[in-house]
Amino acid sequence: MTRPALVGDIGGTNARFALVTPGAFDLHDIQTLACADYANLDEAVNAYLAGIESERPNEACLAFACPVHDDEIKMTNNPWRFSKSDMKQRLKLDNFKVINDFTAMALGLPHIPDEDLVNLGDGHSEPGRARLVIGPGTGLGLAGLAPSQRFWIPLSAEGGHASFAPVDDFEIRLLQWFRGRYGRVSIERVLCGQGLLDIYTAMCEFEGHDCTLSTPACVSEAARSEEDPVAHQAVLRFCKILGDATGDAALTLGARGGVYLCGGILPRILDTLRISDFRKAFADKGRMSPYNADIATWVVTAKWTGLLGAAEALHNEEVT
Repeated sequence: MTRPALVGDIGGTNARFALVTPGAFDLHDIQTLACADYANLDEAVNAYLAGIESERPNEACLAFACPVHDDEIKMTNNPWRFSKSDMKQRLKLDNFKVINDFTAMALGLPHIPDEDLVNLGDGHSEPGRARLVIGPGTGLGLAGLAPSQRFWIPLSAEGGHASFAPVDDFEIRLLQWFRGRYGRVSIERVLCGQGLLDIYTAMCEFEGHDCTLSTPACVSEAARSEEDPVAHQAVLRFCKILGDATGDAALTLGARGGVYLCGGILPRILDTLRISDFRKAFADKGRMSPYNADIATWVVTAKWTGLLGAAEALHNEEVT
């Protein structure tokens, strides 16, 4: 019997683990652990393995929400840090691959069914062209995917840390508000869970309203139920800014293969995203507007895209 491999998708808040047959995509024993409950990666992995009935894996591919090019891994929105070479020994692994979480998202795209894709607006995807994956959650992830003769080639990036570029007077005011709080303002600073709450807080201050909501989830829920008009406007603006930033990234990559929106936030605000100015902002690129207007955009609703991408990466020769 083939020994299963461990795959994982680890963000700022949650660590998702599963087992898979090497070379296949039959995820099983999927569990989500809270990162805050464990001091470091090995504690979380060992807790996961102790809770399932399986032979201990001797190979693993784990995706992390941070840069992974050095041996020393320090997570961006999570206190975990470790050496890849040391962790390989501590977990008793013969093969240990570490990839970025949105590299995993990109590699998982070819393995998700069409019913887990929600189309936004017009546009189409060209076969054999680069794809873009981007999505807000605890942070803002971004990656590309390019086809080759044998394997999909992931294009790892940290585009979420590029500078936020306001495009109207309100967003200039918003930039000044963010700068007053945080200094430099990245795209991720605005397009993440905390960023959504900050947009709501700024709008309340601008309009002289009391800030009655204290979490991103409260803002998205109040917007969905239309209980709070400021929350509704905050989510609409969040979606519009996401359209601006996604359109810029699609231009930069040349993502004629389509744009895939992932992350934990968007499925919760899908109805608002549909009526927002996301697509208008995505295509509003001056002389290049027809170029972007022709690119398809989808929201990925599949729960385990990152785990499927980690399974793909395990034996993908383009992923080292």
